[in-house]
Amino acid sequence: MAEIEREAMEYDVVIVGAGPAGLSAAIRLKQLDPELSVVVLEKGSEVGAHILSGAVLDPAGLDALLPDWRDMGAPITVPVREDNFYILGEAGKVRIPNWPMPPLMNNHGNYIVSMGNVCRWMAGIAEGLGVEIFPGMACSQLVFREDGSVKGVVAGELGLNPDGTPGERYEPGMELHGRYVFLAEGVRGSLSKIAIERFGLDRGREPQKYGLGMKELWEIDPAKHREGTVTHTMGWPLGRNAGGGSFIYHLDNNQVYVGFVVHLNYENPYLYPYAEFQRFKHHPMVAELLKGGRRIAYGARAISEGGWQSIPQTAFPGGVLLGCSAGLVNVPRIKGNHNAMFSGIHAAEAAHAAIRAGRSGDTLAEYDAALRSGPVGRDLRRVRNVKPLWSRFGLVASLVGGGLDMWVANLTGWNPFGTLRHGKTDAASTGLAKDHRPIDYPRPDGVISFDRLTNVAFSFTNHAEHQPAHLKLKDPTIPIAVNLPRYAEPAQRYCPAGVYEVVGEGAAARFVINFQNCVHCKTCDIKDPSQNIVWTTPQGGDGPNYPNM
Repeated sequence: MAEIEREAMEYDVVIVGAGPAGLSAAIRLKQLDPELSVVVLEKGSEVGAHILSGAVLDPAGLDALLPDWRDMGAPITVPVREDNFYILGEAGKVRIPNWPMPPLMNNHGNYIVSMGNVCRWMAGIAEGLGVEIFPGMACSQLVFREDGSVKGVVAGELGLNPDGTPGERYEPGMELHGRYVFLAEGVRGSLSKIAIERFGLDRGREPQKYGLGMKELWEIDPAKHREGTVTHTMGWPLGRNAGGGSFIYHLDNNQVYVGFVVHLNYENPYLYPYAEFQRFKHHPMVAELLKGGRRIAYGARAISEGGWQSIPQTAFPGGVLLGCSAGLVNVPRIKGNHNAMFSGIHAAEAAHAAIRAGRSGDTLAEYDAALRSGPVGRDLRRVRNVKPLWSRFGLVASLVGGGLDMWVANLTGWNPFGTLRHGKTDAASTGLAKDHRPIDYPRPDGVISFDRLTNVAFSFTNHAEHQPAHLKLKDPTIPIAVNLPRYAEPAQRYCPAGVYEVVGEGAAARFVINFQNCVHCKTCDIKDPSQNIVWTTPQGGDGPNYPNM
């Protein structure tokens, strides 16, 4: 096929992703210099369509970016009023008191929010400052200068046939060039993966670790609603099968976020994270809360859990990694939005200073230094051993040892356990099927628990069918020839949207990819034991359309 010719547009800064990191960077750039040309490219159909987060927001990042946000109509109106933590058994619960926990675990002063709505509001602020925001613009390629530095991105390519060739209504998209390119794609971003590999940004770092977060929005009986209440649980139903836990957040309008996180370093390939989530809702504490209510929306996404020791080099020639593309989630706090905002602020300040100095396309080492020495580094360093302790020794060791490590770090700045290593990737942690037993999961009742395909309809996801599948197999034979006999093909179970199926048996077995169901969680790219699945962007505007999530 002949080389595709594309028009190009020039900007000072090109930002990929209209999440809290990308929008914070855009706003800060315009605060520093209104004359800078800044563009934000968002693959969702609108800003917020692909944003899925718990979320209890620590406003520290927003305080630094927009100190007057409380007077600016921000959709941040539900302060945390009650903070509960339980260890669950199958039929009961034990409350863990708040007083033994380090102060950093306290949620008072934080807010229950829809980060999708917060990002929609932030986009309005950015546009008011002169930022150009283009939703429905998936960025499918990086563009490089002759010296190898990142020059820009290809965005807006549409109309490809299923085999990847241009169709009748093909639109080649555009190249958007910047003096600097900010990658704020979220967890396991496709362009971020390319940059990390090309520039060796993860060299000398621990492997990134991940969890799968699944979330439903419910409207419940007003008599049971307690606005501002935050509840976290651990234990049942996961037990020793996997690490993880749940969250239940009471926002306004009698609505509740019910979420469940499964750490993706689990061994048993028969584990079915989505079914664990649905089973969790039948715990008496949760079932009673949801009784008489109705589910409004569903979604899922991966969460970066590696923390301090897994952060790659975040600056590379011509660009930087922001937010979850860099892996800035504080795992014990279950928070990353504040750090995403700080990363955007730091990147904007570094790029602004570089542009004023006449620089372009070089490495913004100042950004990486600010990220590690500033509030993000301080936030993540002191909790860096909680995740590896949990992975190695289980829940109790994480609570006791991790709590001790955090307390000492909070008081002295010193972690008594040093810096523990993560070891294996989540893909490499997957065990062989012959060494594990299948897990018998109860059937959903259609009232409190639901099958995957029914719930996917509540993510409002949509993909045009006549386009190449954005879920690529490096080797199409591996799912049946390798993953099925060795691992019972876990893609059938770890995907929270029912994208992957094994149809038929024996010699007639075949691997089916229902890419139209995909909610862009990236779990397959992370957990596939053969690392054979590559998540790429579908055409712009496709994917979930999350409301109030």
